[in-house]
Amino acid sequence: MFKKYWKRILLVLSFIQLILIAATAVSIWSFSGESELLEADAAIVLGTKVIGGEPSPVLEQRIRHAIDLYEAGYVEKIIFTGGITDGADFAESVVSRDFAIRNNIPEEDILIETESIITEENFLFAGEVAKENGLSSFLVVSDPLHMKRALLMAEHAGIDAHSSPTPSTEFKDFTNIAPFFAREVVCYMAYVAMHTIIS
Repeated sequence: MFKKYWKRILLVLSFIQLILIAATAVSIWSFSGESELLEADAAIVLGTKVIGGEPSPVLEQRIRHAIDLYEAGYVEKIIFTGGITDGADFAESVVSRDFAIRNNIPEEDILIETESIITEENFLFAGEVAKENGLSSFLVVSDPLHMKRALLMAEHAGIDAHSSPTPSTEFKDFTNIAPFFAREVVCYMAYVAMHTIIS
C-alpha cells in the first residue's frame, strides 16, 4: 500500500515535470519569432565561438545582423561581448569588432568587453561598458532560440533590453536545431530555478 502511494506521487510529479518542460519549450519557440525593431542606443551582440581569428558561422550571423541594425539607423553603437573561450587565441569580442570594421562600421561606434565567458557575464560586463559611455537602451542580438533566456538575463542585470534575433541562423535542420533547442530548454529551466532559489 505504501509503495503504491509513492508510485502515484512519482507519476504525478513526473507528469507535472513533463508539462513544465513542454510549456517551457513552447514558450521558447514562440518567443524566438519576436523581434522588436525600435531605436535604441546600442546593440548588444552576445558572443559565441570563434575559429582561429575569424567568427564562427553562428557568430558571423550575429555580427552581420548588428551591422544591419546600425546601417538602418536603429542603433548608434554596437557592443560586442565575449572573452577568450574554448582555447581560442582571441577574444570573441575582438574578433567581432575586427569583422565589423572590415565591413565598414566606424571603429569609434564599436565598444567591446573582453572578460565574459557565459551569457550572464556578457550582460554584466556590457552593462558596465554601456554605463561608462552613457548608453541606456539596447537591442539584444543572438540566435532566435537563445533570445528568451537572454532577455531574462538582461532583465535581471538591470538592462533595458529588447529582442532582435538574427533573421537567419545556422541552426536550420533537425540534426542541429534539436540539440540546441533541447539545451536551451534545460538551461532556461535551470536558470529560472536557480534565480528563484537565490532570490
